[in-house]
Amino acid sequence: MTKRADYRAVLESLPPGQWPAHLNAESGLPGPRGNLELAEAFADVAEPGLVRLCAGSPDEYLALCGAIGLGRLLAEGDPGAAGTLRALAEDDRWRVREGVAMALQRLGDRDMTALWALAERWVDGGPLVQRAVAAGICEPRLLRAPEDAAKAVETLDRITAAVEGTDSGARRSEQFRVLRQGLGYCWSVAVAAAPASGFEHLGKWARSQDKDVRWIVRENLRKARLAKADPSAAGRVAVILEQSGA
Repeated sequence: MTKRADYRAVLESLPPGQWPAHLNAESGLPGPRGNLELAEAFADVAEPGLVRLCAGSPDEYLALCGAIGLGRLLAEGDPGAAGTLRALAEDDRWRVREGVAMALQRLGDRDMTALWALAERWVDGGPLVQRAVAAGICEPRLLRAPEDAAKAVETLDRITAAVEGTDSGARRSEQFRVLRQGLGYCWSVAVAAAPASGFEHLGKWARSQDKDVRWIVRENLRKARLAKADPSAAGRVAVILEQSGA
């Protein structure tokens, strides 16, 4: 059995009322890494009411577990899960925001068409909502089909255009910093999945005179997956970035 399966078995052996205490006891927090295997196990098997209760918890780990669990409910057709997840995408707690991205990936595992429909509704939201979209879709296992990889590139293109259009005051916000940081790796995942169109778009952004957009391109060029996908194309984008004044 996997560790996640082991955790599921333990949870299912306990009365549901004892689950929150068990989650906290095994969370790994405080510490550098929360127990994601346990959080995933909870999301696999928790009753909807407990998922929603945890999602609304002031405790960061319980809220993380609840956010991931909402991804399962969303994939199962729960009409209220998307709205709750969107609110959690703008949560102040970074682990909860990661839980939202993981929830979107659960939806994609079940139904990519539904994930793209949700991404379309969210893509013009605030920076943290856009970051959730980018992180949710930029998971290699979700982008194996060419059409999904192409949509990921198109979605990141829209989000990056929003970055370029952000005024100087908004750029000083923590929300903008989080979005920029996320785009600093998400592009590499999408480009590696769709090298032909991906490098073309990345080259376009390498010509931008926007310092934050150029930072995003530079950070992605540092990711080994880009050189592995197409070393010549990665080199060409690097030259464009350098020649345009980076």
